[in-house]
Amino acid sequence: MKISIGSKIVEGPWGGGNLFAINLTNFLSKLGHDVIYDLSEPDIDLILLTDPRSRSESSSTFNHIEIKKYIKHINPKTVVVQRINECDERKNTTNINQFYLNASDVADHVVFVSEWLREIYIKCGMSEEKTSVIYAGANSEIFNSEGFHKFKNDEIIKIVTHHWSSHVNKGFKIYKKIDDLLVASEWKDKISFTYIGNTSEDFIFNQTNIIKPLAGLELAKEIKKHHIYVTGSINEPSGNHHIEAAQCGLPVLYVESGGIPEYCNGIGLCFEENNFEEKLKYLIDNYDEYAGKLSNYPFNSEKMCNEFYELFNNLVNKNLNNDVTNGISIIGKYYLIKNRLSNRFRFFLSLRANLSSIIRKKLWTN
Repeated sequence: MKISIGSKIVEGPWGGGNLFAINLTNFLSKLGHDVIYDLSEPDIDLILLTDPRSRSESSSTFNHIEIKKYIKHINPKTVVVQRINECDERKNTTNINQFYLNASDVADHVVFVSEWLREIYIKCGMSEEKTSVIYAGANSEIFNSEGFHKFKNDEIIKIVTHHWSSHVNKGFKIYKKIDDLLVASEWKDKISFTYIGNTSEDFIFNQTNIIKPLAGLELAKEIKKHHIYVTGSINEPSGNHHIEAAQCGLPVLYVESGGIPEYCNGIGLCFEENNFEEKLKYLIDNYDEYAGKLSNYPFNSEKMCNEFYELFNNLVNKNLNNDVTNGISIIGKYYLIKNRLSNRFRFFLSLRANLSSIIRKKLWTN
């Protein structure tokens, strides 16, 4: 199959959408499929729409409008799948849900990253029949329990979290609470807290160990230096942070919000702001029980990618009987040329972004 993934890939620390595109690309390429990231070729079997927003607002390389033009003027037999991992509830916006719903008109099938997120869009009017849920996952060759050491009774409990985004909904209220606990009489010299990632300019940690954003093996190595993972993220459709931690062997403290409970049920404890200390104590007292469950943690990128591949394969095979001809119109030829030129321009932008990422990484380590 020739598959076009609508996401530009950036090296180094970045968001979950970037990791998804990397993992899926590697999986499909190993199976011998041709993966591209634009609409510049006339024989694409399947298009994966990852974000319908404009390129200035997201990491997308094409949107639903460009897909419609491709289907109409270039290849009407191409299958379209949309992956949705965003909603208004996540960052208190007001236009995302309806915009993504409108964009889904171009899709033959829509994949969500959690049941919680799918229910939001079904309530907005999306047809349930053309939807499914494929849970996210991290690369198990990187995020695994190799080298992770469980908590021992004579140790300081090392708590950790990490985020690429510095949005307030990522849980900074609870992270500030943990920061304050580090000097409280009951917890002083009993726990430590490490925050890996970006923070807003107006947010200040006083006692917390802060590490600039990490990715890949560096991130996994740092996570595995700790015992317990905490996420205060609210209305998160899925997220990657808690998945990466769970795959590394850390029990998770999480908020009953968004899609995260679907990923953390059974391998940690749900908490609220007013009972965090109570839940933390309980997890420490029952640490071995929860840590032991993580050897069977069900989510990883291999499982995720395999489910996407099976979906792609089924949809493309069903579409083989489509009698629509593949003739490219004059307008279609114009769009192909335009897309190829745009692709070259985006290539240079990608080089610039990757160079900037390398420079930032060197600055962080100096």
